[in-house]
Amino acid sequence: MDFDFNLILVPVTLVFFIVWLLDKLVWRQRQTKGKGNENVIIAWAYDFWPVLAVVLILRSFLYEPFNIPSDSMVPTLETGDFILVNKFEYGVRLPIINTKIIDTGEPERGDVAVFRYPPQPTISYIKRIVGLPGDHIVYDHGQLIINGQKVAKVPAEFSREKDILDTPASIYHKETLGKHTFTMRELEGVNVARQAPFINYVENGKYANENGLYWEVKVPEGHYFAMGDNRDQSADSRFWGFVPEENLTGRAFYKWMHKEPGFKLPSFSRNGTID
Repeated sequence: MDFDFNLILVPVTLVFFIVWLLDKLVWRQRQTKGKGNENVIIAWAYDFWPVLAVVLILRSFLYEPFNIPSDSMVPTLETGDFILVNKFEYGVRLPIINTKIIDTGEPERGDVAVFRYPPQPTISYIKRIVGLPGDHIVYDHGQLIINGQKVAKVPAEFSREKDILDTPASIYHKETLGKHTFTMRELEGVNVARQAPFINYVENGKYANENGLYWEVKVPEGHYFAMGDNRDQSADSRFWGFVPEENLTGRAFYKWMHKEPGFKLPSFSRNGTID
């Protein structure tokens, strides 16, 4: 999810609107020459700008489609999944600059959220919101503890074709964060947190020891802590830090298509809501 289509959609829509408006008020080619006899650019403006405007409104303020490019959210989301994101749930924002103009809500713990990658905001990331502003998060030998409360975690049976080739073995658990219950994947004996730079920098106010098996972090106001469901194959807040509120894009809520790479037909077998 490394390209913002609005970077093309917004200027093209604006140009066609300006051309349409100029012809309505100044040039009047459509009125004087008749439809089909005006300049081709003016004809395109009449034909396309209303359609582009509708698409822009839908994508910018209501729902936007995204494609999943990696396995960081497995098993909730697979590479090749196409999802819909609710753009107004975390506030109505202007396209491109992402400035909030109407406050309609905030992320809840456990939401699967799309946001602008903090080190490079032109790239969109998708992760699960684990920590809200002010939360104290502890990871203790596989157990997440938020504000002193253990996150419910129980072993889960899960079969995935790609796991057959996995070395080390995949381990699945059901976790419950807020109102969301989902399946989380770990790799036996890996514990990627031991290599996560952000939570291992004591000068950042984080604390890690025992080779990443224990760490804790306090989420500052106006920020969120996000992690992938594929815990040992996810570059998330453990690596690059907190997600600022102004980077939020929206909540992922529905899988509507899946397509494997190459010349393969899309599949709709994975369609459904995102927990």
